[in-house]
Amino acid sequence: MASTRKTRPRAASPIDETPDARGEGLPRGESAYRHIRAAIQDGRLKPGERLREIELAAQVGLSRTPIREALGRLSAEGLVVHDATRGVVVAELDYNMVNELYYMREVLEGTAARLAAQHASEVEIAILDELCQQYEAAAGDRAALTACNRRFHETLYRCSHNRYLLNMVTVLHDALSLLGSTTLASAERAAQTLSEHRQVVAAIRARDADAAEQALRQHIRSAQKVRMQKLFAQAL
Repeated sequence: MASTRKTRPRAASPIDETPDARGEGLPRGESAYRHIRAAIQDGRLKPGERLREIELAAQVGLSRTPIREALGRLSAEGLVVHDATRGVVVAELDYNMVNELYYMREVLEGTAARLAAQHASEVEIAILDELCQQYEAAAGDRAALTACNRRFHETLYRCSHNRYLLNMVTVLHDALSLLGSTTLASAERAAQTLSEHRQVVAAIRARDADAAEQALRQHIRSAQKVRMQKLFAQAL
């Protein structure tokens, strides 16, 4: 007779809640990579946190070999590093690295806005406008604001109709995920972001490439200012 004993559920871990589910149907190395990368991107694995192969293997439900393969890929992408004393850890960004990232973000996203003004369809522009409305409706909900903000920028990149630019900004945003909490925690910054997004969309709708690029560059500079203020405050 079949046993009726119930299996005790495995304890929850930072990896278990990944939005990539379990990665069924994928090669084991790819599945491990997606799980760990998603956990780093959304802050469940934090900068400076030590990554032990045996623990990750238990959390993901795979052997150590695909975990080692995944960590190698993440190291090549700069999301994890090998520390002489701590071993493999989630990468941390210093002051100069943050400035360099924001500089590249201004260049790449400014270019995306310029290209969007030249190539975006009327439907795509309408979607950008709708995303601004969704952002406004999410006022006061930091998680929803963050999600709306991410969708707006991702849509803007696709409106550039340049696959190489899209690849570059994707890599850049992987690195930016190491910064941790969003700058939208400030109500003032959240409201300012909506105004800046609408300026970008208005310039794109007007097919004014120069204005679209400048509006987006100013948007990134404003975000950088808030980020640097947070870093200075943490250093005190």
